[in-house]
Amino acid sequence: MTDDADDEAFRSRVREALDRLVHPNAPAWEAQRRIPREGWLALGDAGLLSLAVRGDGFARSAVFLEELGALGFAGIRTAIGVHAFMATSYVDFFGSESQRCRYLEPARQGRRIAALAITEEQAGSDLRWLATVAERQDDGSYRLTGEKCHIVNGSSADFFVVLARARSEAVGRSLAGVILMIVDAQQDGVSAQPEALLGWHGADVCRVHFRGARVPADALLGPPNRGLVQLMRTLDFERLVAGLLAVGGVRYCLDLVGRFVHHHVVGDTQLSARQAVRHRVAALAADLDLVRQYARHATRLHCRGQLDAGTAAVVKAKATALAVEAAQMCVQYHGARGLLEDAAPARLYRDAMAGTIAAGANELLLDVIFEMLSANAAESGEARTSHPGVDRRDWSRPGPSS
Repeated sequence: MTDDADDEAFRSRVREALDRLVHPNAPAWEAQRRIPREGWLALGDAGLLSLAVRGDGFARSAVFLEELGALGFAGIRTAIGVHAFMATSYVDFFGSESQRCRYLEPARQGRRIAALAITEEQAGSDLRWLATVAERQDDGSYRLTGEKCHIVNGSSADFFVVLARARSEAVGRSLAGVILMIVDAQQDGVSAQPEALLGWHGADVCRVHFRGARVPADALLGPPNRGLVQLMRTLDFERLVAGLLAVGGVRYCLDLVGRFVHHHVVGDTQLSARQAVRHRVAALAADLDLVRQYARHATRLHCRGQLDAGTAAVVKAKATALAVEAAQMCVQYHGARGLLEDAAPARLYRDAMAGTIAAGANELLLDVIFEMLSANAAESGEARTSHPGVDRRDWSRPGPSS
């Protein structure tokens, strides 16, 4: 059997499991604004929370993420993605053996739910204004104080992976000295308050407060003062995950639109017979294929440990932007029925914008892409300096007018 055949067989098993465990329950989970404990346990029993986050095994994880996105419930896909790939990846990448046993293994079984507590009111895309502080105590423990917002799985979490400053006087200066730590949700001084988002109703999004919570010394992820390096490495992975989920979401939206335009009749003519409709749907399908192929390229890079910030930014920015375009088209073609609160097009429309903001706003990611291009152009210019007659100007700098 070829690798492609293996992937397709795995895709079929994933679809069957998601159709059985998630799809029938998704409307109720969205209404509850969270995945219940029995849902997490069922996902864990099916092996869907223990897929690889690195190495060759991530190729199958990418298949799962796309299929998870293709369910059409972005809040639920985000909750699972954050738990199984984003928050727990920090423990997988940087955790000690005891941390992996205490947190990672139960998370993979669905017995302990993970959340990632990075974002703050004044520190979202720009983390330099991070204000949460972990003060070292005489006994080696930390006293954690601060407030995080827009935290997925916030009220369900059994533990948080938290980004904090080790020194309060460093606030607003730089990210030097930041640390990552695991904080038990049941710890005194930890509380969660639900936030009512326009979309992502199944993601259990909360504001999380740390009011002098005591965190033991062995909860630190990796050596002290390595938080920035750890964060940068894992953010690229998070953006790849977000992009793969969005690719699946666009696929779901395109399937929904395709079925509708072939059956809906306006003026005795199917919508699909109108050239403007045909061209718009075809253009979206073509864009999806391009983004999907690029996401597979990024997946191969990650499997080899070669994923770079620019590639991750491209996947996330293009896939989530395409999701917005697809959702707008879906609502437009469904007309007033697409605006009904419980209609799938309305849900897709509500959810789509959140994807362009989470894991780094797309405007920030475009800056990342530009900086990577500038750096590559500068390197190429230096490499060509020994070849006379070649224009050595850095394309990112304006040249003389002709």
